[in-house]
Amino acid sequence: MRKFWVVLFHTYTSKLRTKQFIIPTLIAAVLLLAVTNLPAIVSLFDNDEAKKVMVLDRSGELFQPLSDQLEQSTDNIQLVKTGKTEAEAREAVQNGKITGYLLLTLNKKQLPDAVYKAEKIAEQKIPGQLKTALQQVKVAMATKQLGLNPQEIATVYAPVSFEETALEKGAKTEEELDFARGAVYVLMFMLYLTVLFYGMMIAMEVATEKSSRAMEILISSVSPVKQMLGKIFGVVLLGLTQISFLCVVGASSLGFMGGFDKITQMFGMTNISGLPVSMVIYAIVFFILGYFLYATLFAMLGSLVDRVEEANQMLMPVTMMIIIAFFIAASGLGNPSSTLITVTSFIPFFAPLTMFLRVGMIAVPWWEVAISITLLVATILFFIGVGSRVYRGGVLMYGKSTSWKNIKEAFVLSKSEKI
Repeated sequence: MRKFWVVLFHTYTSKLRTKQFIIPTLIAAVLLLAVTNLPAIVSLFDNDEAKKVMVLDRSGELFQPLSDQLEQSTDNIQLVKTGKTEAEAREAVQNGKITGYLLLTLNKKQLPDAVYKAEKIAEQKIPGQLKTALQQVKVAMATKQLGLNPQEIATVYAPVSFEETALEKGAKTEEELDFARGAVYVLMFMLYLTVLFYGMMIAMEVATEKSSRAMEILISSVSPVKQMLGKIFGVVLLGLTQISFLCVVGASSLGFMGGFDKITQMFGMTNISGLPVSMVIYAIVFFILGYFLYATLFAMLGSLVDRVEEANQMLMPVTMMIIIAFFIAASGLGNPSSTLITVTSFIPFFAPLTMFLRVGMIAVPWWEVAISITLLVATILFFIGVGSRVYRGGVLMYGKSTSWKNIKEAFVLSKSEKI
């Protein structure tokens, strides 16, 4: 057991001090600070002054209703009524005195028509606000022509009453589903990135040590299982250090800027304290199981290559499997009861994401969750057994190894009496 801890802490401390760990961590912290303070950063470059828009009202009756409507909806636009010609308005735009000008006329049905002209039309905020306000003016004029009173108009535009109620026992309400969907997406995305990033780190660590020939010494003094698990747990500890640091930075920034509410609202989570304890527990369980499953595969395959440059090609199938699992899970956010999500939730390579999606959004029988977890644990134990044999032979294989056929060679080599 002592040798296991030696490998673990050696992996942890050696990676912790490297520039490859420190620089990306600091860059991630800076990006996190930028994201959590995005509104303040945007406000530094955003001009809060109202944009001046000149109005050439050819109808003689549209300016005032449009102005009144804009006052109710926005303060970003200042309408300026003028009797100038269009040529004079164009010159004012070119000189930078106004943002643009609006031509207002009445069509044959005595309803508004408008043309907005500006130096550039790529910026859609002002035209969009003008269009929305003018649409309301048009609705008011059209309903007046039809002889409808304000109460009748309100009845026409009142939203239909439509509620969704699940008959299944224990099913979540619509509000709970919206909350769960946001929470599941965030946790699912974190699981996907963490497994992919730190799994690749394990493979690169094994390949780097192998290229330095240090493995030949280590494998003779430390059993392959202890060595492989030591590296996996070492990278786990490294990941926890990095994630904890980023969480402290992000939480401190959000707390200082008062941004917790904005972030939770962004993902439809009105109250973060409403996150069910069971969902947090399932997130931890499936995160740990998913990490160990893929970390074992990454360590095993990383032992088959002796150059870091070859690792990406060897690891591509496993990487693609994680990506496919993520996209399958993402497709189930709108329909977590689909056959695809249900079936893949029992396939160990997909279960960490798809079963977590199911338990987070719908009522899943306990025995289905138990079967999924049991299959995951059994698969992990299987790959630890097989992986340790491949790892033992693989770390002593040198030369170009970019084919999965090398697994058989490594397995045979691990049985050799010379090892």
